[in-house]
Amino acid sequence: GQAFGSALYIFTNQVYKRNMIVDWLAIDTVLLDMDGTLLDRHFDDHFWLEHVPKRWAVKHAVSLKLAKEQLYALFRSQERTLNWTNLDYWSDRLGLDIPLLKLEVEHLIAVHPGVIEFLTFCRQHNKQLWLVTNAHSKTLDIKLKKTRIGQWFDGIISAHQVGLPKEDSRFWSELQRFVSYDPVRTMLGEDSETNLQTAQTYGIRYLFYLSHYSSQCTPVTSDTFATIDYFTRLIPSAGESTVRISPSGGVNSHVC
Repeated sequence: GQAFGSALYIFTNQVYKRNMIVDWLAIDTVLLDMDGTLLDRHFDDHFWLEHVPKRWAVKHAVSLKLAKEQLYALFRSQERTLNWTNLDYWSDRLGLDIPLLKLEVEHLIAVHPGVIEFLTFCRQHNKQLWLVTNAHSKTLDIKLKKTRIGQWFDGIISAHQVGLPKEDSRFWSELQRFVSYDPVRTMLGEDSETNLQTAQTYGIRYLFYLSHYSSQCTPVTSDTFATIDYFTRLIPSAGESTVRISPSGGVNSHVC
């Protein structure tokens, strides 16, 4: 296992087993993912798994079942690449106006409970707050207009600006071109364990897995990273600067 500081992190065979103590006096920068972390991933799941196949099936006069089979395979072929979130790529590849289709179901775009309280806490305590997302600029335009969360951040960085997806281990060092941060004094919140793993490799110290990524999914604890279901668990009691996160982070053991 490994330990940092006063046994703040304790892992056994890379499996998170004990309480983690978050000392906010030791954190300068907070990096936050968007989809699934701050925003309900139900919108994205419904859009790509149901809405797009439905529209594509109508366009090509095929069954919804066949459309899903073909599109799901196509989607998987672009995982962990920038194409995965590139709306222009998918508009061209599928022959559909993807941004326009997103507007058809934008009522499903929602901020997770506890997010605004956490962003408020970070601002009140003068933390550098950055939205760091794989999302394409056209997706950002739609979601930021709908949710108004952009106002809380010092800046917003898309992987498309960096030139690498967060799943690439080089991403976090390249991010320094846009955001100057000390990995040892930085917190990252993600709903992707892969992205947390690349950040861990770079040396980002406070890593949290957001288990309640979709309102339609029962949260499950990460075996590798400290897990929270809602960001409010990271807010200390009044007058305190530390918070203790239990191994379950308020999450049960059931899978989605």
